[in-house]
Amino acid sequence: MLRELLAEYGLDDAEIARETTFHDDLELESIDLVGLSGALREHYGDRVNFAAFIAGLELDEIIALTIGQLVDYVVDSLRATATTDATDATDTTEATTSPHPSPTEQD
Repeated sequence: MLRELLAEYGLDDAEIARETTFHDDLELESIDLVGLSGALREHYGDRVNFAAFIAGLELDEIIALTIGQLVDYVVDSLRATATTDATDATDTTEATTSPHPSPTEQD
């Protein structure tokens, strides 16, 4: 996704590493991050809310944002969603397969 965004700015050959910054290294502005946020939302849906992540940062943190921080945020968001989904599935399974008989089953 990032490569596609960078290609729009003629930066498709830019070197990208975890420590690459969006602002200083890639010279992307906040509006470009909005575009990236939209691409992430389109790809991952509600599982990755990059706009909320950015909204929680101070201006200097946004300016210093690195590729690694974005990757970590996406991975953490997907893991949290997977954990929540697994917990929800377990809760549903436990509710339908309870080892304790209901009062009508005991009679």
